[in-house]
Amino acid sequence: MKSPDSKLVVKMRAGDVSAFDSLYWRYYQVVYRNILKLTKDPLVAEDILQEVFIRLWEKRQDINYEQPVVNWIFVISFNLSIDFTRKKLREQELHRKLLVDSEAIPQNASVYEEYYQLLKRAIDNLSPQKQRIIKLCKLEGYTYEEAAAEMKISKHTVKEYLSAAMASLGEYMRQHSNKASGMGYVL
Repeated sequence: MKSPDSKLVVKMRAGDVSAFDSLYWRYYQVVYRNILKLTKDPLVAEDILQEVFIRLWEKRQDINYEQPVVNWIFVISFNLSIDFTRKKLREQELHRKLLVDSEAIPQNASVYEEYYQLLKRAIDNLSPQKQRIIKLCKLEGYTYEEAAAEMKISKHTVKEYLSAAMASLGEYMRQHSNKASGMGYVL
């Protein structure tokens, strides 16, 4: 049994942009609302919605016109929303570990300097793009949007680079903090 959208899917598979537009306008609101329920962030929901429909167009040849395309759209939107939520949780955990609270600040000035130098070496080991993201977002306080505009990349790419950079910094600090004298604490 064919789905109600099967004709549109067949046309879209043949490269018909108007069929794609029809599917977009038919489903974008309900998909956006579902994404928003999962992410709790309107800007993120918009980004994920855009990614869902980009994938729909890119994967149009793989879509079975006999199955409801809306099911495919919801599965992709759910998976992207869950991926975002997991990344956000990992990033928050890394931020928490990297933030130096008052108990973790070395009281000895030489130990503090050693910690600073270790963090500087960790940043120096990052790629130039990730170093710049750290500088803009963490040291200069840029928002993702401002950093994206400054670097001429997407906000999503900024988030990806920052998340990867924070993970690299956390790993470097964990591996090297015990080797430095007087730095037996773990971030």
